[in-house]
Amino acid sequence: MQHTLQEIKKELKHLNATDLAEICLRMSKYKKENKELISYLLFDASDPMQFAETVKSELKVEFENINKHYYYSVKSLRKILRLLNRYAKYTADKQVETELLLWFAGNFLIYTDTRSSHKPLRLIFTRQLEKIKKVIAKLPEDLQFDYSQEYELLLDNAQNNLKSFYKKDFML
Repeated sequence: MQHTLQEIKKELKHLNATDLAEICLRMSKYKKENKELISYLLFDASDPMQFAETVKSELKVEFENINKHYYYSVKSLRKILRLLNRYAKYTADKQVETELLLWFAGNFLIYTDTRSSHKPLRLIFTRQLEKIKKVIAKLPEDLQFDYSQEYELLLDNAQNNLKSFYKKDFML
């Protein structure tokens, strides 16, 4: 039987600290994501931007090991995106998400075969650009300005490196 979030909140308020700790430890044993989220909340939640830097350094290794064949590079990019989105979800911070997505798009241009016209490879990049546009729109105005400038530079770089890429299609 599944309970609503409201009921769970009420029940958690009645538990003491040792019972809560026991429940958290038990949850962390069942799913890797639960364990990662708990470790983020305990150790990294105080500085989400530092966590983003840690994620970048971890995923940079994945980018450096991308196979040059377009089929395998698409698989690797999807894996990187899965991890990146999971870590962004842990922070629940739009600034961190924007930072990670812009970093991903920049590394996409560096490490993938930009001469390829393989459609799935192109779609990964264009979907991320659309996602970046949406996330930037949700940021506070001062951060929107900063990240929109970075986004413009990314679009310029993409137009120079990708054939049949039109910057005007992705402008903010």
